[in-house]
Amino acid sequence: MPVEHYENFPVASLLLPARLRPAVEAIYAFARSADDLADEGDASDSERLASLNSYVAALETMAHGDASIPPLFHALSRVVADYRLPLAPFHDLLSAFKQDVVTKRYADFDSLLDYCRRSANPVGTLMLHLYGAADPASLRESDAICSSLQLINFLQDVAVDWNKRRVYLPLEDLHRFGVSESHIENATMDDAWRALMAFQVERARGMMLSGAPLAFRLPGRIGWELRLIVQGGLRILERIEANDYDVFRRRPQLGPVDWLAMLWKAGRMKIRLSRMAHVG
Repeated sequence: MPVEHYENFPVASLLLPARLRPAVEAIYAFARSADDLADEGDASDSERLASLNSYVAALETMAHGDASIPPLFHALSRVVADYRLPLAPFHDLLSAFKQDVVTKRYADFDSLLDYCRRSANPVGTLMLHLYGAADPASLRESDAICSSLQLINFLQDVAVDWNKRRVYLPLEDLHRFGVSESHIENATMDDAWRALMAFQVERARGMMLSGAPLAFRLPGRIGWELRLIVQGGLRILERIEANDYDVFRRRPQLGPVDWLAMLWKAGRMKIRLSRMAHVG
């Protein structure tokens, strides 16, 4: 994906083959603008939902070949036709954006993972279709990578999301570790918070590693792109741990030193994954 709103993984856009950039840009424009409808500005919840429903209607109109669609959808329509992209991922994205408007808490991990299935996984699905690599095994591993990236973003943005009155940590986990929402409100760093975050970090890491073999089945530049995306996610988790799980005062971000480490680790990924599989 292009990088304006994905600062953790900017190398991804540099590795995209030139022939795919217009297609990715059209998909990105759709997703970014729809996300902004859900999050940006001063619109009421009902206005946000109405705007997102207009996108749903435009997708349905586009599917029937009707040219009377908003300008944003013209380029997207060509991409969908040229690459025979399924429309379900676009509808899933809109479903997740609408959910952001009305759902501020998640009772358990399954419900949060279902949100990730619709908010993050469609991007990977569409990319695999663009590359002609949307086989079942690749889709499963792509889902693991994308959901993990979404969970990692939630861990980075605990404080940012709180300012939007949202909590993307499962309430069942807060209860299990003796953490309340006042921990977030007051930026409380104690053993209970650290234990909760350590659990979240390990779960996201395990999910990321379960999808990582995809980077070695896909050839060339997309494989390298995925290796760096995986390493970017893992590096953020390392940053969270290095900050003693204080995501309130030091939001983990990637700098030049991190990129050097990611490049080195991306080159060694196959060796490390092979060792892990042998140990398992």
